Amino acid sequence: MEAPLAERIRPQTLHDYISQLHLVGPEGSLTQQINNGIIPSLLLWGPPGTGKTTLAEIIAKESKRPFFVLSAINSGVKDIREVIDKAKQSSGMFTAKNPILFIDEIHRFSKSQQDSLLAAVEKGWITLIGATTENPSFEVIPALLSRCQVYILNSFSKDDLLALLHRAMEQDIYLKTKNIQLIETEALLRLSGGDGRKLLNIFELVVNASPTNDVVISNEMVLKLVQQNTVLYDKTGEQHYDIVSAFIKSIRGSDPNGAVYWLARMIEGGEDVKFIARRMLILSSEDIGNANPTAFVMANNTFQAVSAIGYPESRIILSQCAVYLATSPKSNASYLAIGNAQKMVKQTGDLPVPIHLRNAPTKLMKELGYGDDYKYSHEYDNNFAEQEFLPDAIKNTAFYLPGNNSRENATKEFLKNRWKNKYGY
Repeated sequence: MEAPLAERIRPQTLHDYISQLHLVGPEGSLTQQINNGIIPSLLLWGPPGTGKTTLAEIIAKESKRPFFVLSAINSGVKDIREVIDKAKQSSGMFTAKNPILFIDEIHRFSKSQQDSLLAAVEKGWITLIGATTENPSFEVIPALLSRCQVYILNSFSKDDLLALLHRAMEQDIYLKTKNIQLIETEALLRLSGGDGRKLLNIFELVVNASPTNDVVISNEMVLKLVQQNTVLYDKTGEQHYDIVSAFIKSIRGSDPNGAVYWLARMIEGGEDVKFIARRMLILSSEDIGNANPTAFVMANNTFQAVSAIGYPESRIILSQCAVYLATSPKSNASYLAIGNAQKMVKQTGDLPVPIHLRNAPTKLMKELGYGDDYKYSHEYDNNFAEQEFLPDAIKNTAFYLPGNNSRENATKEFLKNRWKNKYGY
């Protein structure tokens, strides 16, 4: 069976590698390490289709090291140990150049699977290169993370994607036999979502759909063909983001029916349960906040639970949380408050802390008046004493404006009783 276009034109050297100049350009950190022959264990973190696997292969080839590959989707601890044993045997044949073990989607490895890599990385039996689309801070155990350098790969720019298309037309043995005219490229680039592999897959689909060797590619033609071949749920493409958006907006709009429908679409598409739970955790603070603080606790517990349980049982927990969040009162007041405060900081810079609020750990600071006139709230009625907590230049500024719901209306009354007309509550 013929390899797909993305595989046929996969670059073999750093010179042919497109994009990620911050890593593999003339002054890139990885370029320098390859040239010096010193390759650390590392994690390549970036969106799908940005060349993580290709980069790992090039590093191994240009550093002349044995290359072993595992996929976290279908490998277990036994597979890891077998590869490490082979790597240890190979390392004796390659002095000072320990083999490279590449693990695709390393974020899918469990803690025990990641633990099984530690000794090999620590003792230098292997140089680990892991590829992940998820934040390593959340998905890779601290002990392994501390032993690896993390390199971030960016989505391809428009120029990068166009360069991929032109290289495909110029170098691919099959496409070179076609007379391809790129009349319009907007649809190709938009549907790719910055994913080079997806761009080439769509491009090949469009070219193969032509009954003759003369292929004229337009936006209309691309959209028509792609719509005919759309899958139910693409975890890495545009539909992924559209469905997640619909899910979040359904919860924000207090519609549990819309929420569970879009949740079901993600579940049936095999979406990562932690991704779904993480989105709900963010929403619980951004869109519900202090209108119902328990929503944040619920969402956090959901994230912890699905991280331990996984499919299929986690669908029940996700559904319970989605319904709870959708039927909760809504407020984005806290979200707006920090945005307003950050905007003010950018506008006014580093305003001095009022002297009565400053800490006075030394005798000199006390002599300079640090902390003088500060009123310790617990020494006053109702644990409150009116005083200024903002720099003079922005005093009386209200960043937090309570939302219109029962809990925050009570908060508003509390603030009005305390501060009277100071903040306009």
